[in-house]
Amino acid sequence: MARHTPLHEEHLRLGGKMVDFAGWEMPLHYGSQLDEHNRVRADAGMFDVSHMTILDLRGEGAAPFLRRLLANDIHRLAPGKALYSCMLRADGGIIDDLIVYWLGEDRYRMVVNAATHDKDLAWIQAQAQPFAVTIAERCDDALIAVQGPSARERVHAVLDDGARRAAETLDPFHATETGALFIARTGYTGEDGYEILVPAGDAAALWRALYNAGVRAAGLGARDTLRLEAGMALYGTDMDETVSPLESGLGWTVAWEPAERDFIGRQALEAKRDDPGLKKLVGLLLEGRGVLRGHQPVYWNGKEAGEITSGSFSPFLKKGIALARVDSGVEGRCEVEMRGRRLSALVVRPPFVRHGKACYKM
Repeated sequence: MARHTPLHEEHLRLGGKMVDFAGWEMPLHYGSQLDEHNRVRADAGMFDVSHMTILDLRGEGAAPFLRRLLANDIHRLAPGKALYSCMLRADGGIIDDLIVYWLGEDRYRMVVNAATHDKDLAWIQAQAQPFAVTIAERCDDALIAVQGPSARERVHAVLDDGARRAAETLDPFHATETGALFIARTGYTGEDGYEILVPAGDAAALWRALYNAGVRAAGLGARDTLRLEAGMALYGTDMDETVSPLESGLGWTVAWEPAERDFIGRQALEAKRDDPGLKKLVGLLLEGRGVLRGHQPVYWNGKEAGEITSGSFSPFLKKGIALARVDSGVEGRCEVEMRGRRLSALVVRPPFVRHGKACYKM
């Protein structure tokens, strides 16, 4: 039986089209994926992301453990700051991508993907054995992402004075604990906004207050096209255990210094670091009409040079866009094979859209 988030009844009340996602019954859309996408780009939309796995780590061994577990280095953090990282196998393959927050002293909060829940927890608990750290999964909360150019002011309007003041001072990629809420200025759409962790019993009231303040609900469909326009990789599609961060456009998340930090997968990544044959993740902009889709082959100079990992029609650009893993030399223009035809596409560096503005003109 599919699991339900604390906001399940709200989705049904709004007419959400419910689908199975990683064992959870989640809204795909509430009538129009296109309208929901455009609402986030132009104003504000909210997503139920309560299916994400949230872990709290405590203890004097928490920091040493995370410095071993993650390819990025939590020593870059200040209290309240967030860090994006990959969690790797010894061979450099990506187990998952995640965000970790330093809550102060020996307290950290980690948010990992819903679809990788079981394998992530098994891996994390196994690697934690030598360290003085406790790991607790938060199961009695909801997580609401409010995104868009008007998102912050809409959220501020429904918070009490203390929470509002705390949120107003947040810099991007920072978080604060205020009363029963955990408010992070993070997201997965390329727009400003918040991700708000709220006790399950208070979630429906917050959701309705946001709706009454002009924030409209958006589903998984819009979330996917928004993240693709923003050039944000999706685990299981653009990366998985068979590829490393270096092949996934995530080399910037690997903290090589200090050299003595022996994170899991380091040796494998160092062996690949200067490999001229290593593939890379790029963006593709279709020059003509059509919709790009995952697994379509990419050709460059007449030879097959990779494939699309995720693709869609961009509602903002009104063009087919995609992320593709291709040979290191691919640049300029390429061709994508679609139903027996090869269509021309520009090879670009993601993102395609950022903060409501197109990054490329065609």
